[in-house]
Amino acid sequence: DGHLNNSLGSPVQADVYFPRLIVPFCGHIKGGMRPGKKILVMGIVDLNPESFGISLTCGESEDPPADVAIELKAVFTDRQFIRNSCVAGEWGEEQSSIPYFPFIPDQPFRVEILCEHPRFRIFVDGHQLFDFYHRIETLSAIDTIKINGDLQLTKLG
Repeated sequence: DGHLNNSLGSPVQADVYFPRLIVPFCGHIKGGMRPGKKILVMGIVDLNPESFGISLTCGESEDPPADVAIELKAVFTDRQFIRNSCVAGEWGEEQSSIPYFPFIPDQPFRVEILCEHPRFRIFVDGHQLFDFYHRIETLSAIDTIKINGDLQLTKLG
């Protein structure tokens, strides 16, 4: 989007109308998830990253903790991209197998989370990396995205 650098003002003024994507980030998914809906997260990995995470949750509640439909965690020390879910306070079985580790320090990335009827499909930089089968049945209840860790966000969609 060319909004931030248009000729009508400096980026500082633009930030008033286009708030920066600050990490940790928490945002609302309008209408919740449903088959065919896609979440796009674009950003740049920090120079010396340890990890970062992207979670889709059922609300923002901390106490009791909101159900986590899918949590994606990139761990740079182990070069793993871990995913899991938490339903009624219980974490499920962690999945970690991937064909390759797609994230590079100080480089941009594009993560797409496509919601299909039985699963989420995860794409990184246009390549399908893995599927994660739904553990939460009510997809429309998945209405919050949380992002934290060693990254800068450049775009959400």
